[in-house]
Parts: sequence; structure tokens; C-alpha cells
Amino acid sequence: MSYQEALAYLNSFVNYEKQDRYDYKKLFKLDRMVKLAALLGNPEAGIKSIHVAGTKGKGSTSAMIHSILKSAGFKAGLYTSPHLTTFRERIRVDDELISEDDISRILDTVKDAVEALGDDRPSFFEVYTALAYLYFKERSPDFVVYEVGLGGRLDATNIITPLISVITPLSYEHMDKLGHTLTQIAVEKCGIIKERSICVSAEQHPEAREVIKKTCEEKKTRLIELGKDVMFKEIGSSESKEIFSVRGLFNTYPRLETPLLGAHQAANAACSIAVIEALRYHDITIDADAVSSGLRDVKWPGRLEILSRNPMIAIDGAQNGASAHVLAEAVKGIFKYDKLTLILGVSKDKDISGILKELVPIADSMILTKSKISERALEPSHIKEERILCNMKVALTESVEEAVDKALSGSSPEDMILIAGSLFVAGEARSYILDTLGRQAVNA
Repeated sequence: MSYQEALAYLNSFVNYEKQDRYDYKKLFKLDRMVKLAALLGNPEAGIKSIHVAGTKGKGSTSAMIHSILKSAGFKAGLYTSPHLTTFRERIRVDDELISEDDISRILDTVKDAVEALGDDRPSFFEVYTALAYLYFKERSPDFVVYEVGLGGRLDATNIITPLISVITPLSYEHMDKLGHTLTQIAVEKCGIIKERSICVSAEQHPEAREVIKKTCEEKKTRLIELGKDVMFKEIGSSESKEIFSVRGLFNTYPRLETPLLGAHQAANAACSIAVIEALRYHDITIDADAVSSGLRDVKWPGRLEILSRNPMIAIDGAQNGASAHVLAEAVKGIFKYDKLTLILGVSKDKDISGILKELVPIADSMILTKSKISERALEPSHIKEERILCNMKVALTESVEEAVDKALSGSSPEDMILIAGSLFVAGEARSYILDTLGRQAVNA
């Protein structure tokens, strides 16, 4: 099939990333993914892997682990979701995204296996994950880092047997699907922890930490915790980098840098170092220079990413209250500006009040918008109904492009425009801004 036919085929499957309400525990079936993988010859088996779940920072942490592995000279695969601008971003080996030709060719094989499932039709994410397994099998990387899509226990990535499972910070997310308490959410996330394995956990709320500890005890799995076994400290930050130190399991790193901005990225980096050092328990040692260069060279677009400096324009995928909180703290601590215009678009199933509670206090004005590709996008007029906005200067727009144009027309070079609330919105804004202002704008 051609690439356009491949995209049409992928889009013929239900995509829960773009849907609002559905029965997660009824519709997500790990046994279906097991059958699909078996029909493909279990391509996921036999490759060293690291599995990353969580609410905040799982994508950034995955990208950092991947970058360190590359820096150490390993051939490293990375599987993440969702994407900002193209499906190809989700699957890569080293710095190379999967090609259109490879997607088309491998989908022909996946299609035969899907048809063999009969009426038990998989989701978009399951099909694309199967494609990833086959691609990595072909490319034979030394490691693959898999980011969980949703939850953990029932996620299509959870048929792998990783060297290390990672739980990044947990908070309230997808409560109608994963549970209404941190305990329930943690149980779903901890579904990726395997028997007699290794688990690395970020610092957690006591309720979530208890679930992680109990799960590891029951599964006789070694637990490595940030804040206990691995420590970090922020040294400083700027508009170009975060500077911090880490005391790891085996090494001390007195000064590290990453271009990913915010104190939360120092925490994500410490988590990635814990994972890299824990590989020693599998007789894999990576030196401090590779850790340092890997963190310095990591690329992860859409996470407090600066797209222009006159005025300052930054995008971030923050889409829940906890992520919005760390975003607000980072903006206050890093950037200098006269006025801040917040462009916000959110999905229907998100904690809108929690997001607004964190971001409204840092904004001088607000432009509400919506993604044009997400079926879950909430109408801007509905966001405006939130009580916290009653005294805020708010404008409504029908598209991200319109919102960006409106913000630019009302901003001076000394102002800042922050775009947040959804990775869909961040991705659309990124494409439009880079195409409109030119890709050199960020260096202005």
C-alpha cells in the first residue's frame, strides 16, 4: 500500500487518543495484543527494553534515557505517543524516524494478522504498536525504550518483558478510566512492573508510593526510588538550559545540563540516570560522560519549547493540573517578560478547573482555542464558562492558527505568548508558527 493508503488504513481503526468517553477496562484487552503479536511471530521478544509509565514526565524521561543510550554508543529505539505533527515521530531508531515506505510496507504484514483476528478488531494504538514491534525487530537495536500509551496494565506495550520498569510522577489523570483515587490510578500504572525485575520510581505522593512499594514487594522486584536511593538538586536555569546535580546509585554528577526547561526536567533527568545506572544489575555499565552528553543533547519538542524570542513564544503539552503547576512554576522562574498571553485549548476529559487554577494567575490575557484534529477538543465557549475566568480578559477563537495570529497582533517584542493545554494544540501551534515565522525564529 502507498503511504496515503497506510494512513487511511490506520485511521480506519478507533483511536482512543481522540475520543472522549469510552469504557477503558472493557475495550482495552491485553490478550488481543498478545494474539496479534503471536500472529506476527512475537517480534517484541528478544530485544532489551525499558518500559516507562506515569502521569507526568514519561515522554521526557523516555527521551532522556534514549539519548543517553545513544550517547553511550548503543543503537537505541524509542516508541512514544502521541505525536506532534506526524505519525513517524512515534517510532525511531537513534535519530532516524521510521520512514513512510517502512510504515506502508510493514502495515501490509500487520494487516494480514489483523484480518486473522476476525471480529476482535484492534485499536489504532494496538495496530501501530504492532508495527513498532516489527520495525524494531527488523532494525535490531541494542535497546528500545517504550513509553506507555494509557495507564499501564492494559496498554498495548505491556506485552514486553523489560529490563527495567519506570514509574514517573503519578497524579490525577483519566479518572473516568483509571480510577478516582491515586491508589486506583497507581494500580493501573504499576501493571507494567514485572516479577523479579527492577522498578525505578520518581518521587510520589504517599498514596501512590505505597502502591508501588507493595507491588514491588509482592513481585519480588527491586525498587529504586528518587528522593531515597537517588537524589538531585537544581543548581540554576535559563531560557536555554536546566542545570542540576545528581547523586546516583554508583556515581555522583556534580553538574549536568539539559535543554529541556524547568525544575521538573531535572527530576526527570535524575529518574533517567537511575534507570541507566540500574542497568548495572544486568551487567551493563554506562559511564558518566555518556550520561552528561546524552542529557545535554536530548531533543523532545513540545515541552516548554521556545519557538520565537521576539516576542517570546513557548509551547507545552501540559494537560492536567499537576503538569500545569510545574509549567507555571517554570515560566515564573525562567522567563522575563512584560505581559503574558496564554493560548489554551483542552480536551473534554481533562481537569479543566485544575489547569486553569495553575495557569490563569500567570496570564495577563487569555485566548481560548481548540484543536482541529481531536474529536475530544472542548469548545472554547465551554472553557470560558469556568468561574475562575469571570474577571479575566478572554478571547475565543475557532482554530489554533487564529489564536496565534490574534496573540501576535496584540503582543510587543517584550511580551510572552504561552500555548498549552493539549499536545494536539501544541503540535498544531508548532507547525503553524515555524511555517509562519520561519524556522530561524527561535534563534532570533
